[in-house]
Amino acid sequence: MKSSIRKNTYKAIYRLLDRVSPLNYDCGKLCGAACCSCGGDGSGEDSLDYDMGIYLLPGEDKLFTMKEAWLKWNIEYAEDYDFPESWFGKIYFVRCKTPPHCPREMRPLQCRFFPLSPYLTEANELKLVLSTVELPYSCPLITDNIKLEERFIKATYTVWKRLICDPLIFDLVQMDSEDIRLSSKNIVFIK
Repeated sequence: MKSSIRKNTYKAIYRLLDRVSPLNYDCGKLCGAACCSCGGDGSGEDSLDYDMGIYLLPGEDKLFTMKEAWLKWNIEYAEDYDFPESWFGKIYFVRCKTPPHCPREMRPLQCRFFPLSPYLTEANELKLVLSTVELPYSCPLITDNIKLEERFIKATYTVWKRLICDPLIFDLVQMDSEDIRLSSKNIVFIK
């Protein structure tokens, strides 16, 4: 599976998102870094859910060596999971082995965007919504509908506008958006 997004573009996206955060302080202080802490490498008896992790977007793996001591890598195949039909071949699933401590400048995109998700209307207009993914923890940013920093929202929107230019990522966002529309979940539009 080949992404049209170059490594340098991903680097620029990471730099842009390094400058923003959902709140003007560490939102992990609200919940004890729940999104970073539930899982880890699954080696301890206290591990809540060692499968908790994220998929990298197509081409995002170019920023990593797969030898990072803080990440556990799984190589899977898109056709074995619920991904768009245009996706085939290797996909990368990563889990943090050192939660809640990771090199912040190397956090994958899905970590950087949270709690926002891209959403395409039926007319394919990009919107941002609060994540509707079922989580094994409670995120106060979602449950308490805390106002997010405008700079974070704008940067996230700018990045998604660029990312959906890639046909593979567009197909993923379109599929996820359709799933949201078909579910009974409430959509909270942010932008």
